[in-house]
Formats: sequence, C-alpha cells, structure tokens
Amino acid sequence: MSRRLAVNVIACVLLLVQYLLGMVTNLYVVLPARHPGARAASYFSGVTAGVSWLISSGPAWAAAHAAFGLALAVAAVAAVALTWRSGGRAGRVLAVLGALTIIGAGFNGASFLNYNDAVSSLIMAALWALALACYLAGAVLAVRRPVHGS
Repeated sequence: MSRRLAVNVIACVLLLVQYLLGMVTNLYVVLPARHPGARAASYFSGVTAGVSWLISSGPAWAAAHAAFGLALAVAAVAAVALTWRSGGRAGRVLAVLGALTIIGAGFNGASFLNYNDAVSSLIMAALWALALACYLAGAVLAVRRPVHGS
C-alpha cells in the first residue's frame, strides 16, 4: 500500500471513529449550561477554556469526542505534510481541504459547547462529511493509475 493511500484510508477510519463518538455524545450526553468558556465574550479564550474543561472535567463521552477531535486535527496536519511530499497537486489540495474542514468542524464543536447553538452542530457535521469526501477522493487518486502520454 502506498503512503498516500495509507494516509487517506487512515484519515477515513479516524473520521468514522470520531463520527461514532459524536453520535454517542449527541444521544447520551447533556452538557451543562454553565462551565468554563460558556457564553465567553472572547471567542478564542472561551474555546480554550471550554475545551480544556471538557477534556479534563466534562462528561466522559464528550471529553473523548473532544480529545479525539484534537488528535484528528493534528493527524490531518501531518497528513498534509506526508501528502505534500508524495502527492500530486490534486492530492495536496484534497489533503489541505481535508485538514481545513476538520479544523473548522472542531471550532464549530467548540462553538456548540460554549454557545449551545444548533447551527454550530449542523456546520460541524457538514464539515465532517466534506472532510470524509476529501480523504475518500484522496484514496481514489492514490490508487488510480497515471495516464501516460496525455
């Protein structure tokens, strides 16, 4: 298996695990209205406070979802670096878009945590789907045989 294919397949598997953690969190976790970062006037300091609280002291499933999301964002950035060396332009674009959508999903998850707006959860889910599409397309590109002479 090529490095490009492995990176994309692993990203898809990690995204599916994150999806399952998110579904369990959605079904079985009630987040408190008051916690560090809730309704913060400063968005980024609120995100830091809220996510830190969630991972260290929040409900277990939500903490796992948030911690895995942070790890997934780091893995996505690493995937960009790995793809940059061995992928063509389309593979690089897909890796960058995949990473940006994962990071965007994370920020919307933090927004949902701190401000409890349903639209943030919707955007998080939509960006997750776009990330999965990017990595699936990257996997297809990795196994596609190059056409010579065109």
